[in-house]
Amino acid sequence: MFHQPNHIHFSLPSWLDSYASTYNLSPSLEERVKFVIGASRKNVEEGSGGPFAAAVFESGMGKLVSLDVNLVLTQKSSILHAEMVAIVIAQLKLGEYDLGGSDMPAHELVTSTEPCAMCFGAIPWSGILHLVTGASSEDAKAIEFDEGPKPENWIEELESRAIRVTTGVEREAAREVLQLYARTGGHIYNSRKC
Repeated sequence: MFHQPNHIHFSLPSWLDSYASTYNLSPSLEERVKFVIGASRKNVEEGSGGPFAAAVFESGMGKLVSLDVNLVLTQKSSILHAEMVAIVIAQLKLGEYDLGGSDMPAHELVTSTEPCAMCFGAIPWSGILHLVTGASSEDAKAIEFDEGPKPENWIEELESRAIRVTTGVEREAAREVLQLYARTGGHIYNSRKC
């Protein structure tokens, strides 16, 4: 007999709330990126997922809306990339699927690494108006993560939809987290080599 769950549930790492509470409201983009990179590092050190983190902030003063990390391995779901989880949590918290709605402040997505093909695809539908990244896709590929078939001109694609893109903020610090993950034997969880 066919049975499908009527409720989807995933768990966030127990350390995430206490880490999020260390965030001090900051108009500095660099400080917000450092905070997100710190979460990616903690995710590696705690063994609670892959070397990626993402957060949704209100643009401008930088009010934190959601902070999340990669949960692919611990929750056994290929869609639980940090960006996807951060977007879902922000939308649930705010009660809106469109984070760029005219009745709310502009929101930005800050990621420790440039988005893969799946996360790239989710950004325009989320309503995010500014994407900020640390490490590059090449940095992720250097430790053998497969970023998928993202368009070469992905930045221009987002900008053509009025989504501003800022890349390479604190790139060295973000790249170091990826390298730490590789050095400490972190599982590179590509589905299959293409």
